[in-house]
Amino acid sequence: MTISPLMPVYPRCEVRPVRGEGCYLYDEAGNQYLDFNSGIAVNALGHAHPELTKTIQDQAATLMHVSNLYGSPQGEKLAQKLVDISFADTVFFTNSGSEAIECAIKAMRAYHQAVGNDQCFEIITFSNAFHGRTLAAISASNQEKMHHGFHPLLNGFKYVEFDDLEAAKNAVGPQTAGFLVEPIQGEGGIRPASQEFMQGLRALADEHDILLALDEVQCGVGRTGAFYAYEHYDIVPDVLASAKGLGGGFPMGACLATEKAARGMTLGSHGSTYGGNPLAMAVGCMMVDTVGKPDFLSHVRIMGQKITQGLEQFIGNYPTLFESVRGQGLMLGIKMKVDSRAFVAHLRDNHNLLTVAAGDNVVRLLPPLIIDDSHIHDFMERLSAAAASYDVAVEG
Repeated sequence: MTISPLMPVYPRCEVRPVRGEGCYLYDEAGNQYLDFNSGIAVNALGHAHPELTKTIQDQAATLMHVSNLYGSPQGEKLAQKLVDISFADTVFFTNSGSEAIECAIKAMRAYHQAVGNDQCFEIITFSNAFHGRTLAAISASNQEKMHHGFHPLLNGFKYVEFDDLEAAKNAVGPQTAGFLVEPIQGEGGIRPASQEFMQGLRALADEHDILLALDEVQCGVGRTGAFYAYEHYDIVPDVLASAKGLGGGFPMGACLATEKAARGMTLGSHGSTYGGNPLAMAVGCMMVDTVGKPDFLSHVRIMGQKITQGLEQFIGNYPTLFESVRGQGLMLGIKMKVDSRAFVAHLRDNHNLLTVAAGDNVVRLLPPLIIDDSHIHDFMERLSAAAASYDVAVEG
């Protein structure tokens, strides 16, 4: 047998974490790493957060799973919290971001069929988007690297350029069901949409009676300094996919919708074996209660501003390495002039700083939302040492 027990679909690096504490990870040999990856925006409260750990322990000792055939006081509680903190009227719980996207796509199509617009099934998506790894999610992206090996893709998706309102307007036709867009592209390179673009999509959706669905799997749940990123744009979506930080490390997601948008999601139209289980719901309630506090969100904004200011002052010292800083809150990116993936590996292997590469030659910075000044100082020291050694290597 030549294949590994773990299916070889990930290019795993040599870092092998076995323990976490706050903003740090530790490997089998006890080496410490500053984690500015957070499981790709998942570990919003860092590692081994005492309140989150206790919530899981208490609920696991009480009830972990039953079935969605029965009433769900735990699910009702979390759904109400999300309704109260957002635009939504109703919520479907999933186990992941990809599942939340799947529910959003189904809700968009089901809405039009429920109102008699059976011809409206096409969803307009945007270049360099990442919506997950299910067949529907990769079909919703124009990235060929995700399509390879999985043809034929699902039809019913039309790709246009991200942040190009005129292209979006021209793409609307008699078969259009709505738009699916990330307010800030994550894997695509930490690319925030403009105010004009997001407000324009909302206006187009209203004009044509189509739906605006947001993928906030990565940028949601406090990551940008607002509970959901749409709040920065002074708009209200019809559907929103949420996950990652919503569970703080426990697998869960949610599809939020207005009453209008959920019109087609009737009895038997959708389901999940594990989605909405009591353990996930307890975790979600704790996360919403914690991250949703105004002081917590203010802290995210302040920390984000400090890192951004520090980076903007710093990158000028290395004009051959760095181009610019982008993003919002604690969802930040450094645009590189050298290969970003090689630099991410250099940070990790030589300076024990964990980041993650993204499209458009960007290094993603997604630290836990609980970082403080000491972590920012540690980050800047490690980054500075890494840049100095890398710059010498590049010049050499």
